Amino acid sequence: MPLSEYEQRVLEQMERQLSSDDPRLANTLTTRRHRGVSRYVLAGVGATLGMLLLVAGVSRPAWWLGVLGFVVMFSAVTFAFAGPRRSGPRGVVENGKVRGVKPARKSASRGRTFMARMEERWDRRREQGDR
Repeated sequence: MPLSEYEQRVLEQMERQLSSDDPRLANTLTTRRHRGVSRYVLAGVGATLGMLLLVAGVSRPAWWLGVLGFVVMFSAVTFAFAGPRRSGPRGVVENGKVRGVKPARKSASRGRTFMARMEERWDRRREQGDR
């Protein structure tokens, strides 16, 4: 059942309000994580191989084979459910469009304490929120 015109306008207004209030949350909600089937197939093969090694290690007096099987199985399951590595935010939603964010320079944080860096981040976020 399609939305009425009023419902569509209200939904668009809510989306704009979310984008202006919390751009990072809006960006997180609009990006989709698509994991390929090959990732799960590879993890399934690894888990099966690990299980076979574990059973072979238990049935024979080779304890190290069982430990190796457990490690392979654990690694395969971890690989299947681990998220992709990201170095930082990919972008920020502003006015319905995504703009890229430049990564912070590593040299800028050297020489300052952890709390000083956190205070600077807090100040930047408050300045962005005032806009």
